[in-house]
Amino acid sequence: MILKKKTIYLFFIILAASTVVNKVYAEGDEGDGYLHNLQYSPRYFGPNAFPMPELRSGSLGTRWEAEVRGEYHEFEGDRTKDIYARLFVPVAEGRAGLEINYVIYEYYNMTRETVEERHAAGTHWDHGAHGDIIVSSFYRLLKSEKWADIMLEATLKTASGNRLADARYTDAAAYWFNVNIGRNLYKRPDNKLHLRIQGLAGFYCWMTNEIVHRQNDAFIYAAGISGAFKNLTLDADVAGIYGYKNNGDRPLQLRTKLNYEYGKSIFSFRYKHGMKDALYDTFSVGYIRCF
Repeated sequence: MILKKKTIYLFFIILAASTVVNKVYAEGDEGDGYLHNLQYSPRYFGPNAFPMPELRSGSLGTRWEAEVRGEYHEFEGDRTKDIYARLFVPVAEGRAGLEINYVIYEYYNMTRETVEERHAAGTHWDHGAHGDIIVSSFYRLLKSEKWADIMLEATLKTASGNRLADARYTDAAAYWFNVNIGRNLYKRPDNKLHLRIQGLAGFYCWMTNEIVHRQNDAFIYAAGISGAFKNLTLDADVAGIYGYKNNGDRPLQLRTKLNYEYGKSIFSFRYKHGMKDALYDTFSVGYIRCF
């Protein structure tokens, strides 16, 4: 319990400190001459501006999780590196849960062509950027070996990110709701091997800079498969957002994740391939500590 409290305190100290530091360096972020030309859609912003919901197989863990991850995003017009942090707190023995995640630091370097396409102010910012604080809540609706596991997610993305002038974060709130479902295709009696299908569907909404249509309403979806053998877990899925404006608001991603669990530690390796309006390929390495 003492270790849990220390982890929580450390997480929020880092969160507060990075926010204060980045607030100081946010001067000059206004870029008023550029803001009215920005296109508020995934295609024309940085890789962390419009996060896609995770597939969770319809179930929640019963352990606390603290994660830190290094990520590298690339396409021909931008190279981005960031440090990401996440804290998951189970509630009522896995019947519900609360999660907070945050890009602590992001460094980017765009080409002049990308800057012009996005109507951004510059190719980079010497002090880097920081992301939006995202708060998610989860509620288990059904847990059934015979039928399926079903979970509801409700998430709020705050407007705490900076560098709007460089089209990195939107400086506007967003929220999404989805139903997450998973079902075993095969499970060995000793629980050391299983194969599982999973999917989600829901609603995604974000604010824009338009005068008439102040928000974009979108459908979110994902479908994939998960397999586990002893301490190894491999997930693969396709996920996307389908906005109604068709202005770069229909990103699609192929996502893979390999986790290796050793005691209370999980080592995580991810790769995401962007398609359609998702321009970036992403490579990441993470460490998760469970309590």
